[in-house]
Amino acid sequence: MKRILRNLTLAASLGLTLCTFAAPATAAQEKLRFGVAAEPYPPFLVKTPSGQFTGFEPDLIRALCEQLKAECEIKEVAWDGIIPALIANKFDVLFNSMGISPERQKVIAFSRPYYETTGIFVAPKNVDVTLTPEGLAGKAIGVQGSTTNAEFIRTAYGNTSDIRIYNTQDDCNADLIAGRIDVMFLDKVGDIDFLKSRDGSAFEEKGTGSIKMDPLKYGLGVGAGLRKGDVELKTQIDQALTQLYESGKYTQISQKYFPTDLWPH
Repeated sequence: MKRILRNLTLAASLGLTLCTFAAPATAAQEKLRFGVAAEPYPPFLVKTPSGQFTGFEPDLIRALCEQLKAECEIKEVAWDGIIPALIANKFDVLFNSMGISPERQKVIAFSRPYYETTGIFVAPKNVDVTLTPEGLAGKAIGVQGSTTNAEFIRTAYGNTSDIRIYNTQDDCNADLIAGRIDVMFLDKVGDIDFLKSRDGSAFEEKGTGSIKMDPLKYGLGVGAGLRKGDVELKTQIDQALTQLYESGKYTQISQKYFPTDLWPH
């Protein structure tokens, strides 16, 4: 789920005032804190009623911690404030489907990409849609806010379509089911649980559209976010991710949730 932060200026200012006083984090510290958004995004991130985090990314976090031989905890924070929280030392590693983009790289560092995906349109099975700006002219397109998908839809379709921005993917799904939007746009692997559900069974993937997706937003993959000063921790995370893939553990986790291996190639 490749997401865009609205308040990069705030994040940058927080970095100037707070990062100076934070000691660099490493895997050898007392406890390594991984930050995730409070908003669920199955099958990447789900919080059970008992408070347990499950999904592709929590499983990968636990595997990383085992590889690093580090004691870890998962902390949640609202998505819109997740980069400022990282810079303010609320946690050490942002691990929540954050797309690597040049704008974000001005504010934080990223690990090597640990998965990549692209966006897809979803609409009712019994409706034919033409996924061009002209074909969707006047149509309501739903997309989760603070994401690279939202930036793409605004740029490519904002002049012709009614763009509806949602706080969570669940809210967007609900409006598609209720007929309040015509199509929605989300990560291709992010629609798996929805399309398998009873309410989602009447919908299907329609394609990626005719507009070329900006490689600066879609071509860099998803990485773990880190404070710029945590150079040693970045190296450790990079090495651990590569080792998990080479050992087959990453593929085992990926295939538990997805029909394909998400490792960037």
